[in-house]
Amino acid sequence: MRRLSLLFSLLATTSFAEVPRVATDIAPVHSLVAAVMDGAGAPDLIIAPGASPHGYAMRPSEARNLAAADLVIWVGPGLTPWLADPLESLAGDAVHMSLMDVEGTRVLPVREGVGFEDHHHDHGSEDHHDDHDDHADHDDHADHDEHKDHEEHDGHEAHDDHADDSKHADHDDHDDHHTGGVDPHAWLDPLNGAAWAVAISDQLSKMDPDNAALYQKNALSLMQSLLAHEAKAQETFAPLQNRPFVVLHDAFQYVEARYELHAVASVHDTEAASPGAARVAQLREHVQSEGVVCAFAEPQLNQALLVTVTEGMPVKIGTLDPLGADVPLGRSHYLETLNQLAADMQECLAE
Repeated sequence: MRRLSLLFSLLATTSFAEVPRVATDIAPVHSLVAAVMDGAGAPDLIIAPGASPHGYAMRPSEARNLAAADLVIWVGPGLTPWLADPLESLAGDAVHMSLMDVEGTRVLPVREGVGFEDHHHDHGSEDHHDDHDDHADHDDHADHDEHKDHEEHDGHEAHDDHADDSKHADHDDHDDHHTGGVDPHAWLDPLNGAAWAVAISDQLSKMDPDNAALYQKNALSLMQSLLAHEAKAQETFAPLQNRPFVVLHDAFQYVEARYELHAVASVHDTEAASPGAARVAQLREHVQSEGVVCAFAEPQLNQALLVTVTEGMPVKIGTLDPLGADVPLGRSHYLETLNQLAADMQECLAE
């Protein structure tokens, strides 16, 4: 009897040890991973909720979580360039998964100019990878046949050997690509989230085949929820497509592109750079000439300049949170953040 009890204890310990220790960068990514891992384990979060990911100093506990990770899932260096060095120094033996590099991700370029003058293009032509219109095919994801060759799916084939130093070479090459003009706020397109759910499931299944069926089932459920959200959001945003607005910093291009919304300017040229007096004057003129009805602040940024740009004009001030700082962490966080974003945009833009 004692031997049987010892055997069960050993099996339970062994099974738990096989579940990868996962570290994630921001809360929406943490939520996607938590949803896919539900029933097997839970990921760690590196960047505290509510903090700006563009510049962040890790706490000791967050650094320890990164160092303990078997798998690090992050948006990529375009969002958190400061994280690239800790990934190598603290988590050099872990698998590094950049979501911006996942096949099927819609990737958009950074916009520049007071009124995005340097960004004249057709949104429909910017799908950097596969077109998301075929996501309905993922209803058969539980069978997973179409993903059996995932080692070619996102360039992680070298990760099977954690001791192989070449496994991070592709991410070093991508540093210039992302920081050289790619908008990293791609999680705000729910169809990107759906593609990422598949890729996360595939990577976890490779590392933990005993729980592969669970990961795949969870990913399918998450994708179905995201597709349902996207269909509802199309209805929500349809009446708002001709309502011009400005944002404090250009974090919402993926929402605009997906739902054909009409942002006309960003107060900050980049999040780090405060606009000078000449840019503020140009912005005020642009806001007035475009008939802007709403200006969106962000809880992570000081909105004083947004108030200055719209002062004396009939422009409503709203708030959009791309990170869901007030949404509880967990598997529902991502979807709830997208729902809150849609509700906040509708409230400010509706006539």
